[in-house]
Amino acid sequence: MAPGRLEVEDHSRDAAFNTSLHGKTASERSSFMSMIKKDPRAQKAATDEYFKHWDNKSAATETEQVREERKAEYATLTRHYYNLATDLYENGWAQSFHFCRFTPGEPFLQALARHEHYLAHQMSLRDGMRVLDVGCGVGKPAREISKFAGVNIVGLNNNDYQIERATNYARKEGMSNQLSFTKGDFMQMSFPDNSFDAVYVIEATVHAPSLEGVYSEIFRVLKPGGVFGVYEWFMTDKYNNDNPHHREIRLAIEQGDGISNMVKVAEGLQAIQNAGFILEKHEDLANRPDSIPWYYPLAGDWKYLSSLGDLFTMLRMTKLGRASVHALLGGLERIGFAPGGTQKMADSLAVAADALVAGGKEKLFTPMYLMVARKPMFFASLDRGSGFASQKSARDESW
Repeated sequence: MAPGRLEVEDHSRDAAFNTSLHGKTASERSSFMSMIKKDPRAQKAATDEYFKHWDNKSAATETEQVREERKAEYATLTRHYYNLATDLYENGWAQSFHFCRFTPGEPFLQALARHEHYLAHQMSLRDGMRVLDVGCGVGKPAREISKFAGVNIVGLNNNDYQIERATNYARKEGMSNQLSFTKGDFMQMSFPDNSFDAVYVIEATVHAPSLEGVYSEIFRVLKPGGVFGVYEWFMTDKYNNDNPHHREIRLAIEQGDGISNMVKVAEGLQAIQNAGFILEKHEDLANRPDSIPWYYPLAGDWKYLSSLGDLFTMLRMTKLGRASVHALLGGLERIGFAPGGTQKMADSLAVAADALVAGGKEKLFTPMYLMVARKPMFFASLDRGSGFASQKSARDESW
């Protein structure tokens, strides 16, 4: 269902906090150095604000009110999550903050790029198109897709630090003319109606409090006849919210990945159609009969290692690697070299990694449900309010 009220945006407040927390670290080449140079007081404020939604709130005692409180603060929750997690992602995973499929012998970074290319191919992106990347991270997928398809991309993000890093990376690669990055809430975009030839999302709209809401906003800014492609995170039809084990997996994923409200596939499919789209293709790519599972790096499964270049990435994902990171960050915090809360965030990511592996193995969760949809060339203009307020979901439940 669409939320009744959205968070009020305050870009000046966010910019001031970004300066307090991150300073000039967005220009650091090393994400590790960026991580340890944060302002301790601002880091504590971000940590407290984020973890207030999760500390002492287990799956066994979770209530609908708790979930509604997270949804009500979806933008702040997501913004502070990435204030805390961005450097850890870049240092421990890659500049592309998403999962992908693998083929034997394929290096890790190449597999990530292929996943991005595949989405662009499925959407038939082509030279000269003006494309919106919703939830652009630090801009690696935008850089990759722009090179692959020859498109001009605007990246939308509600985290100032990620926008700064994305802008710096684009400039260093000589892509400032093809790429730009702007601040905004994807539930209430500032773009005029019918602004883009295409819109894509890679594992970002899972942060929305309502998929119908964010998909409706995407529908609004997309030109008639334009295409929308998304890799969405869903709980699958095998997920049973009455099963305590299933709830533990879902909640650990949500906490470790900054998600206020993850839903099942059926609700997502209904949401994209309620928004007005014609759904042209949908498939859970995690169900493809691949010989290498999408979650293998998180599982630290050495038998799938494809190149020596991936050795360090794999090592950091193993139990030993995570324990080493835990000890290192704890030590750096104790001697004042890293701000407090860094270890706590890393530990939360590690718990989420185990839950993602469990969810993948048990087929309860997918990070790559592909949907390709189109805005009709001719459609009756409805009183859509802010993009979704007049839409009424056909489903009244998440599970």
